[in-house]
Amino acid sequence: RAVNPSAVTSSGHLHHEVVASLSSQRQRIRFSDSVVDGSIIFPLSGVAFIIAEVQDLSNNSAGRKLTEQIERFAHIHRNSFLLLVAALFGSEEWDILYKLQQRFLGGNLRIIPIHNVGDMVKSMVTIAKATCKPHVDSVRDRIAMARAQIIECSPVWEMLRKQQK
Repeated sequence: RAVNPSAVTSSGHLHHEVVASLSSQRQRIRFSDSVVDGSIIFPLSGVAFIIAEVQDLSNNSAGRKLTEQIERFAHIHRNSFLLLVAALFGSEEWDILYKLQQRFLGGNLRIIPIHNVGDMVKSMVTIAKATCKPHVDSVRDRIAMARAQIIECSPVWEMLRKQQK
């Protein structure tokens, strides 16, 4: 039986700090030439992330190329996130973020401002875990159990039961 990797990333990320950080958290990483450059995909969760530096988007020709790459990524992945990286978000960075939000408004791409690799990894792992099927089922079961307990112990429900008798 084939084992699904925890994450699939582009081969260009082989020595990237994010991959090292994910590996140190015991995430299995597989490298592939077929995924969009700069992306990290969590197949079991159905989520995909693409990493972009704000300064790379401010340059006209390189920025256009990166924006087109982000568009391709958003078309391929139904549940996608752009991790927009800047050490500090000043007015120029917020302006770029605003323009990206306008461009992808109504689409399936969500944009998360990120300051460092630690925040990036924490965001990816949290979202991937929260959307992973076994975890989602467990949360749904716990909510149903809590709801049943609330209904069973609620004085309002007790009063309604007495009125129906």
